[in-house]
Amino acid sequence: MSSGMNNDGGLWRVLYVVLLGQSVSFSMALMSFTSSLSANLGVSAPLALAFLAYLPLTLVYGSILLYRRQKLQISWYWYALLAFVDVQGNFFVNKAFQFSSITSVTILDCATVIWVIILTWFFLGTKYSLWQFLGAALCVSGLCLVLLSDSGVGGGGGTNPVLGDALVIAGTCFFAFSNVGEEYCVKKVGRIEVIAMLGLFGMLVSLIEMALFEFKTLKSISWSAEVILIFAGFGISGFMFTSLTPLVLQASGATLFNLSLLTADMWAVVIRVFLYHQKVDWLYYVSFIFVGIGLVVYSKTEKYSNELPKLENNEPDQPYQLLPEEGARV
Repeated sequence: MSSGMNNDGGLWRVLYVVLLGQSVSFSMALMSFTSSLSANLGVSAPLALAFLAYLPLTLVYGSILLYRRQKLQISWYWYALLAFVDVQGNFFVNKAFQFSSITSVTILDCATVIWVIILTWFFLGTKYSLWQFLGAALCVSGLCLVLLSDSGVGGGGGTNPVLGDALVIAGTCFFAFSNVGEEYCVKKVGRIEVIAMLGLFGMLVSLIEMALFEFKTLKSISWSAEVILIFAGFGISGFMFTSLTPLVLQASGATLFNLSLLTADMWAVVIRVFLYHQKVDWLYYVSFIFVGIGLVVYSKTEKYSNELPKLENNEPDQPYQLLPEEGARV
C-alpha cells in the first residue's frame, strides 16, 4: 500500500512539474507575441520592454524582501552579474523580432536546451540518464514537426531572417548562463531573494543601456493606446514568466525548465490561430504529442535533488534540505 501511495505521489509530482512548466511556456508565448506586435508596429525598443518586465518584479518581490528585513545570503555583485547576462539575452531575442517571424524566433530560442545541458553537466555536476536523453530527443523531434507545421501557419519571413536567427542564437547563450545561475541561486537561498535582486539589477542594467542606446528611439515613438497596451502586456507576461521560473527550477532544474519551453512556439501559434483564425496543420497536433510525451519521460525518470518547496518557518520559498537522519535513510 505504501508503494502505491509513493507511485501516486510520483505521478502527482510529474503532473505538477509539467503543468507548472507549461504555465511558464504560455507566459513566454505571450511575451513573444507582444514583442512581435511591437515590431510589427515599427517600434524597436527591446531594452524598454525588458525594463517593463523587471520593474514589477522589483516592486513586488523587493517589497516582500524589505518587509522581512533579512540580509542577502548571496553577495549583490553575483546578482548584478546574473541580471546583466539576463538583460543581454532579453535584448538579443526581442531585437530578433525586428528581423524574423515570431515562430522562427521561438523555435530557435529553444536552442537554449543544448547550452543548458552542457553547462549543468560541467558546472553543476548534473548527470543525465538514457531515458532523460530520450525525453529530450522526443521534445526536439516535436520541434522539428512544429517547424514544418509553422511553414504553413505563418512561419518564416521577416526583413532579414539570417540576422534575426543570429540574434536569437546569441540570446540563447546568455539565457543558458542565466538559467543555470538562477537554478543554483534558487536552490541555495529560495526564490524571493533571487527574483527581487534579479528584478532590481535587471531594471538598473536595462535602464542604463536604454539611456545609452535607445534614448533617441524612445523619443521618436508615436505613443498610442495600442503601443502602451502592448508594452504593458509584455511587462505583465514578463512578470508571470519570471515569477514562475524559480518554481520550476526549484522543483526540477534548468534542463526540464527549458524542455518545457519547447512548447512555447505551439502556444504562440495557438494565440495566432484564435486571433487571426488561421488553420493549423495536422503536424502541429502530432508535435504537441511528441513534446508532451518527452516532457513526461524526462520528468518521470529525473533524479530530483530537491523536494518540492515546503513550509519552513512559515516561509514557503525556502529551499528544502535533507535532515541528517533523512540522509542516512536515503
